[in-house]
Amino acid sequence: MYEKDSETVTLRRDCPVVAVPQGVDMILPEGTVGTLVQALGGSFTVYVRGKMFRIAGEDADALGKRPPPDTLDLPAGASEEDVKRLVWEQMKTCFDPEIPVNVVDLGLIYDCRVETREQGMHEVYVKMTLTVPSCGMGEILARDVQQRIELIPSVSTAHVELVFDPPWTRERMSDLARLKTGLY
Repeated sequence: MYEKDSETVTLRRDCPVVAVPQGVDMILPEGTVGTLVQALGGSFTVYVRGKMFRIAGEDADALGKRPPPDTLDLPAGASEEDVKRLVWEQMKTCFDPEIPVNVVDLGLIYDCRVETREQGMHEVYVKMTLTVPSCGMGEILARDVQQRIELIPSVSTAHVELVFDPPWTRERMSDLARLKTGLY
């Protein structure tokens, strides 16, 4: 959950949000009061009148928060392995808005390939799944993973494919994720 467990917030402007778990885009109006319950990986989860909403990092100012950085550093001459390591680090900044665990530790990432292209650029291919196939947040989580990877300076494109075979099971979760969620 949020570092302070929860915090009352008032939106400082009209703010685009995604209803959780439906995955429906909406706008919450300026002046809306809610409870910030999760601020992980640059996105925010707020409760407003018993409903949960995800606010993207670029809209942090609506909450009076700072947005995450929009670029990353990568040393000149970084190897494909250096890029792959940074790709995994970036994926660990993507969180399910309902669970305070990143998509990597949840075991949602099935495969990640980095291919070198012309002029030292890279193309990234990720296969990820969801805890349940019917999750309305699937496309949003996949887009979040893609956008985070594309912040890496030498990545020209990231392709994130949602797959459901094999089905996700909690055995895919890291020990830390199981501990955080009480699923040990």
